[in-house]
Amino acid sequence: MEIWQAVILGLVQGLTEFLPVSSSGHVAFFQGVFGISENDIALFFTIILHLGTLVAVCVVFWRDILGLFKKPFKTLGFLVLASIPAAIAGVVFEVLDLDEILLSPQYMGIILCVFFLLTATLLFVTETVVKRRQNELPLCFKTVIPMGVAQAFAVLPGISRSGSTICAGTLAGCKSEEVAKFSFIMSIPVILGSFIIELFLGLRSGEIQESFVSGGATLGWSIALGFIISALAGLFAIKVMLKIIKKANYKWFSLYLVLMSITCLVLHFTFFN
Repeated sequence: MEIWQAVILGLVQGLTEFLPVSSSGHVAFFQGVFGISENDIALFFTIILHLGTLVAVCVVFWRDILGLFKKPFKTLGFLVLASIPAAIAGVVFEVLDLDEILLSPQYMGIILCVFFLLTATLLFVTETVVKRRQNELPLCFKTVIPMGVAQAFAVLPGISRSGSTICAGTLAGCKSEEVAKFSFIMSIPVILGSFIIELFLGLRSGEIQESFVSGGATLGWSIALGFIISALAGLFAIKVMLKIIKKANYKWFSLYLVLMSITCLVLHFTFFN
């Protein structure tokens, strides 16, 4: 992996982690376009990209994060509850090694096509429903549980974590502003948990150490630039998404994902294989 590729992947990760278009799907797409296999990307680099987006969330929502630990701990309880489905899905995904299967060259284009299209449909339906709705609920069990389930499905490449959780909470009747804030805070346990697990497994297997030995200065620059760009792009994406959610204007993202879906289908038969 070249440094310029690391820069692009950092930008893609930062933007797509919080915009409703699926970061995992886009990173996989660009890896396919660049001809980069999973073995060519240092595990530590991938971990650092996610850590950059975590920094972005903490910078924007630090007051809300501190508020989680103040009595009566209601929002903290909601966060724990909403994180359970994703934790279970993550373990199943890792044990069955589904990432290796779904993103293999023979399936990747089709998988991304289907899940990008599914996310596009969800966004379109949500915008249609929201603009006809009159009554809204505060954040509660009725709205938090669907958001947690949606986040679990977002382990699939092409299913947007932010998009699916925001749509789930909104369709459940929750206020747009509360859905947005809670959706972004929900990413903290997922990103942090993934970071800790991947770091532990990488160190135990020796893969991270081997990456630094073989990657040298190039890997060092890739990690540094990837982290910084991912964090900055994440900050930008959060700010943009907060404005979009207030207006429930998702149709352009939906159209974009339809185009991405078509592109993945075409590339599947002409390039990825």
